[in-house]
Parts: sequence; C-alpha cells; structure tokens
Amino acid sequence: MRNLKKAAKLPVMGMTPCFLKSPLGFEYPWRTEDSFSKPYDGKWSKTMVGFGPEDDHFVAELTYNYGIGHYRLGNDFMGITLASSQAVSNARKLEWPLSEVTEGVFETEAPGGYKFYLQNRSPPQSDPVLKVTLAVSDLQKSLNYWSNLLGMKIYEKDEEKQRALLGYADNQCKLELQGIKGTVDHAAAFGRIAFSCPQKELPDLEDLMKSENQKILTPLVSLDTPGKATVQVVILADPDGHEICFVGDEAFRELSKMDPEGNRLLDDAMMADKSDEWFARQNKSKASG
Repeated sequence: MRNLKKAAKLPVMGMTPCFLKSPLGFEYPWRTEDSFSKPYDGKWSKTMVGFGPEDDHFVAELTYNYGIGHYRLGNDFMGITLASSQAVSNARKLEWPLSEVTEGVFETEAPGGYKFYLQNRSPPQSDPVLKVTLAVSDLQKSLNYWSNLLGMKIYEKDEEKQRALLGYADNQCKLELQGIKGTVDHAAAFGRIAFSCPQKELPDLEDLMKSENQKILTPLVSLDTPGKATVQVVILADPDGHEICFVGDEAFRELSKMDPEGNRLLDDAMMADKSDEWFARQNKSKASG
C-alpha cells in the first residue's frame, strides 16, 4: 500500500464550512445511508474546499446538516496546520481572534470551535495545508496500524511528546498523531479521512484488514453516482475508531474535477440560507448534534 495516492480529505467539521463539524464525509449519496446520516436525518448539503485541485492538494469537505445549530465536539480532531501569511493577514483585517502559540504560529478557531494553526509565512509551492492532527490513545498501537498496515511513512516521532508525523509522499499533506491521556471521544461531530489509491489495490487492502482482524466499517462496494462515475470504496476504522475511506483513484479523479464556479456557488448558497429566519417564524430552535 505504499503507493497510495494522497491525503485527499480529512476531518471536517461543521463550521459550517471547513467545518460545521458534522461528519467529514465523502461526496456520494450513499453517505445518507451510513452512520453519518443517522443523527441528522440524512438531510445535508456539502462542498469540497482547498487551495488547489484534489489531484495534488488536501481538500476538506464542509457538510451542512439541516436543522442542526450546534455540534457536540469530542477530543478526536485536534486541528489543521497551514502555512499562509495571507490567512494571518486576513484574520487580522477581519478582527478574527488569533493567539500566538509559538513564534510565528497562530491558533484560531472556526465558528464551531475547530482549531486551525496558521504559520505566518509564504505557503510552499505544493500545498499550504501542512498537516491534520488526530488524537490517539496509544501512539505505538496507532503507528503500527497507520505505518505497518496502511503503509504510511513515519517522518517524525517524539516519544516524550507522544506525537508522530506520517504521510504517503514528501510533498503532500501529512497526518499527525498526538497521544492523549485517556480515550478518544468522537462525540457527535466525528469526521472521516479519505485517500485515493489504484482501484486494483482495494481488494488486497480489505483482505489484509480481515487477516489482521481489523475493523471494516463498509466492505468493498461499488457506488453509483447518477450521471457520473461509479467508484469503489472500502471504509475502515483505526484502533481509536477514526474512520478511513479508501476510494479507487481512477473513478475518483472523474468525480473530483474542480468547479470554476465553486467559490461563487458556495458564497451564493451561504447568502441565500435563511434557516435562522425560518426557525424563528416556526418558533423552533435548531437542534444540537
């Protein structure tokens, strides 16, 4: 599995965009049939956002669950780190709260409480998104899973700080595992990380997980998207229950083409959202997830 493609998507929440932290999902209708939809009645809208095409950039899925005004957060998702002096400048102009945690690195939060770490420097030529950090209860056990089983390369490891940095390629977004004391709580705002890989590798991956007695949430399945490509996916869970989706790369590339109107469409949709007014007229309150 060492030639798996890239960290295509990672925990996404529901800020409502880049995280209203609702489940970070994937982009197919079948999601309404799985565990993600159950707390939210299967009514949702989503979009994919990133700094470039999904072929070579990290992309986050922003999911909006209708009727949900608040998500109960766990301790599973610990933040996204990106290099962008422009992001720091934008935050200051908008008077968005920034807290300098180390020299040149600022912590901020999306509306739902999801953390972002902004490095005040020019972004690399590859991708400004440097890493996504997930909590784990047993670092060595998680390293065995992500590195020995899933084939990720360990770039850094700090036993004292109980952290490790992993990835599939030098120029791609990395996954950081941070050990915590106690168990990992996904609460109601759990996410999913997804990778693309050659479709022919998916059966071997599933067989490996079976032979190692690892949890398979969704066995290898073909998913039809009306009018678009049919993709194959298998969804796993690591020792702490972090959901991991592997999708066949060939069909994935057909579905992940960048929409030149994406920014305008997202802005228009958010401007047109009148849910607060609707709930007020109905004398109802938005539910909590």
